[in-house]
Order: sequence, then C-alpha cells, then structure tokens
Amino acid sequence: MSFSIGPTSSGSGPRTLLEDFGSVGEQNGEVYNPRVVRRMLAYLAPYRWRMVAALLLTLVEAGLTLLTPYLIKVAIDQYIIPANRQGLARIALTLTISFILLFAASSFQRYIVSWVGQNVLTTLRADLFTKLQYLQQAYHDRHIVGVTVSRVINDVAEINELLSQGIITLLGDLVVLIGIIIVMLSMSPRLALLTFTVLPIMLAATWLFSRQARKAFRKTRSSVAAVVGDLAMDINGIRAIQAFTREKASQERFEQVNLKNRDAYINAMNLSFIFLPGIEFLGMLATVIVLWFGGHYVMGSAVTLGVMVAFLSYVNRFFQPIQELSRIYTTFQSAMAGGEQVVELLDTPLEIIEKPGAPELLPQNGEIRVTGVSFRYNPDSAEVLHDIHMVIPAGKTAALVGPTGAGKTTIANLIARFYDTTAGSITIDGVDIRDVTIHSLRRQVCVISQDPFLFSRSIAENIRFGNPAATDEAVMQAARQANAHDFIDRLPDGYNTRVLEGGVNLSQGQRQLLSIARALLTNPAVLILDEATANIDSVTEALLQDAIARMLKGRTAMVIAHRLSTVRNADLVFVIAEGKIVEQGTHNSLLKMNGLYRQLYERQFMDEPGT
Repeated sequence: MSFSIGPTSSGSGPRTLLEDFGSVGEQNGEVYNPRVVRRMLAYLAPYRWRMVAALLLTLVEAGLTLLTPYLIKVAIDQYIIPANRQGLARIALTLTISFILLFAASSFQRYIVSWVGQNVLTTLRADLFTKLQYLQQAYHDRHIVGVTVSRVINDVAEINELLSQGIITLLGDLVVLIGIIIVMLSMSPRLALLTFTVLPIMLAATWLFSRQARKAFRKTRSSVAAVVGDLAMDINGIRAIQAFTREKASQERFEQVNLKNRDAYINAMNLSFIFLPGIEFLGMLATVIVLWFGGHYVMGSAVTLGVMVAFLSYVNRFFQPIQELSRIYTTFQSAMAGGEQVVELLDTPLEIIEKPGAPELLPQNGEIRVTGVSFRYNPDSAEVLHDIHMVIPAGKTAALVGPTGAGKTTIANLIARFYDTTAGSITIDGVDIRDVTIHSLRRQVCVISQDPFLFSRSIAENIRFGNPAATDEAVMQAARQANAHDFIDRLPDGYNTRVLEGGVNLSQGQRQLLSIARALLTNPAVLILDEATANIDSVTEALLQDAIARMLKGRTAMVIAHRLSTVRNADLVFVIAEGKIVEQGTHNSLLKMNGLYRQLYERQFMDEPGT
C-alpha cells in the first residue's frame, strides 16, 4: 500500500479541456460588454496624450483624404477645361503638398498607435502573469496550463489590436464617412442621393454579418485555446504517451481539436469572405450609378465634369472605410470574446490573502499546532480532512503515514498555506499563520516534494532561487551540506551547468539533492518533506538521508513517510486514514497497539533492511 496523497483526492481535480474552454464557445455573449471595455480602456489611460496626438493626426489624415478629390474637381473645372496652365501648376503643387502631409500624418499616427499598443500589450501580460503568480493553488488545480497560456498570449493580442489600432481607425473612418456624405451632398444632392441608394442593402448585410460573426469569433477564441491546451498537455505528458505507446491516440485526439479549430476559423473567415466581397460589389454598383447618371448630368450640364470625377473618387473612398469598419467589427467581436476571459482571470478573487497590516512571522522555535482543522477543496466537494488535532514540538520531527488519499499532503499544503483551512486553525509558535504575511510564512516553512521542480537555469541559480542574494560560497556550502557538491563538480560546467527543461539531464536523486541544497540556503525554521526519498536508488538514498538528517537538526519537521528509516527516526508518528488522525505516538508504541500502523508497517516495511 502506497503512502502518498495529492490534491486530486478531493475530487476537484483539473478540469478537462472541454470544461475549461467549451462554455465560452457555447455562449452567444454580448456584442458589447461595458465591463470589459472599461477595464481594457483603463490600460490606455497612461498614454492618453499620445492617443490624443494619434487622434489629431487621424483627423488631419481624414481631412487630407477628403481634400484631394475636391482639389481634383477644382483642377478640372477651373484650370484644365479653361486651359489655365498657371492655375493648374498651383493646384498640382497644392496636391503634392497635401500628399506629402497625408504620408507624414499617416506614418506618425501608425508609429504612435503601434508604440502605445506594444506598451499596453506588455503591461496587460505583466498584470496577468502577476495575477497568476499570486492565485491560490486551487485555481491552478482547476485550469489547464495551455488554456491559461492562450489567455495570456492570444487573447491579449486581440485586445491590444482593438485598443491600439481599432479605436483610432474607427474614429478616423467615421470622420471620413461623414465628411464624404457632407461633401457629396454639397456638390450635387441629386447625384449623392442616387449613389446612396445602395446603403440600405449595405446596412442589412452588415446587420446579418454582425449576428453571425459574434458567435463565430467566440468559437475561434475557445478553439485556439483548446489547441494550445492540448498541445501543452501532450508535451508535458510525452513520457507517459511514449511509455504506453499512445502516440497514435494522442495524435488522433489532437487532430480532432485541431480540426475543430480549423472549422471554427474557416466558418468565421467565410463570413468575412462573403461580406467583404459583397461590400466591394456594392461599391462597384455605386460607381456604375455615378458613371451612368453623372455622365448624363454632365452631358445635360446639370453638373460639371470635375464634380463627376470627384464623385467617382469619393465613392471609392466611401466604401473603403466601410470595409475597414467591418474588419474592426470582427476584431471587436474577437476582442470581446477574449476580453471576457482576460477580465475573468484578472478579477479572479484571491483566496489566500493577507490581513491588512499583517506582521512578519519571525524565526523562532517552530512549534506547530493544528487545532480542529477541517478542509474541503471546493464548497461543493466532499470534506477531505475532519477535525485534525496535531502538535509538533519545536525542533522535533513528526512522520505522517497512511494510505494513499488519506490527507497527508493536504495537511502539509495547509501548513504552508497553499490552501486555507475550511475550519480550525494552524499556528507556528502560537501565531496563526493567517495573521502573518505570506512571504514571511513561506520563508520559514519550506516544502520539499517527491518530484522537485527545477528551472531551466544554471544549477547555481536553482540553488539560490529562494535566496537570490546568496554568495557563490554560500551556494557551494549549501550544496556540500546537501551532499550535492561532488556530482555538481563532475559536471562539464560545474555550478554553471544549465538544467534542461524538466531536469532531464539530472537523475531523480540529483534533482532531490539540489532541492535540499535550495532549502538549506533559505534556512527555514520548519521543513516539510513530502516523500522526499521516494523513487531513489539505494546509493543516492544514503546521501539523501545523510543530508536530510543534517538538515533536520534544530528544525521542526513534518515528513510524509515512505521509508522505514524515516518513520523509525521520527520523534512522533501520526497515522492518517480517511482524513482523520486515527493513531499517534512513537514508532515502537504504535507497533504495540496492533492497529492500522502495524498493518501498514507489515505490508510496507517488513522487507526493508534493519527491520
């Protein structure tokens, strides 16, 4: 019978991919979510004056766009037809200057909005990353890593495009549209009204497009999150996939997710491919109207040739902003879909919070008291700990043993305050851990797990991770105390050797020795070892046991036991079963009780040397 437990024992394990993102795709959502818009616009506030400058340049660009066709009309009617060469030269120079100004305004406007956009993108991603750093373990238990990554990368990019490019473009396009309507009506109301006969068809097409686009672009956001989530999950589980020869099954599952993503994007793009050519067709139809009726009006002297040429130019410009507005609308829909998820993440309440003005937990003796503690992972899940009472005197080592799923790791996680108790309290040296700062608590309580995590950095950086200010000499001293110096010294680059992702260039035992060195360098008052010697070969275990014995001196320790040597040397042994402490005492006293501990001992430990 194995002696271990993990959070999944609560019944609140990680959500499936479909549970994590499927609900987003099924919702129709809102066309306009004011909460999302307000939160996202707040990220533009620090750059308001740059955005004002970009807006002014956009207005200049719009004005020059409206001016050039009018100047062409003047050139034809007042200078070309009357054969006024000097006037034509002046108007040509004016047009040249207007084109130069148009180029300058457009270039500077694009530079400003791009600069603002990249800063907004950086800030928003930094805020999301910071939020993820402080969110409780329960959140990460329930959410798939790949989906979270998609939120931070893909959804934020969509929001950034809308905030930086979309808003300014929208205002500029509206100014151009209104300006063209006014200018055309002032030139020839009758020809303008004939040209605008296509607008009702265009409005109807836009309305139909918007209804379908809202659903389609929400599905694209959820489907791309599914692809990233499935990819991340399979990469993390590649060893298990290969070990059980499930490559084909994994490939088939990914293909299903990938095909759904393809279909979602094709569906969304089909809407655009139908709508945008439709707008172009209406634009060409309006051009035909101007040519036909304008030509007759010119021949009948109702309008001048310059007016008709200007109308043709304005009609072409009139439909360009409409096409651009339709693109902005699709961006808006996609940003709304992504923004809802981003805001939800940003607004996820922190369950593990500090009280205002909480003091630091100062290093003292390290006595641990667990009083009447009960715990459930979710309000609607079953209780996994029931009225736990436990006292570990300062400087003593307590071993926790029990069947898999009994609640041992949960108790360890509560002491480190990765979760908060549902009922009861935990104190260290008489101070409730909820009354002190989280930083100071975790500086005094160090958890070493069965499978320690190492970062893809140098060995020295991994050891000093909990104490960045430590000197090289202090790092080497910690490694010596952890019996890790010898194997580090044999590596090609010694302490500068880079740990590969997942620590694959180190053995399980070497990773564990590094985690002990990292703990030693932080000098905690309380140590929690969660099966730290499990799955280790006998030679490395001897090094580990020696390092652990050295580390435990003078410290309060809780050891989730796997090997007899750990249990036998403990000052106290707590036997956990079904979320309760059913027995406690010393190794010898518990053997005499002939209870659960003796049963576990006989099954697990009888074959070990020294029994």
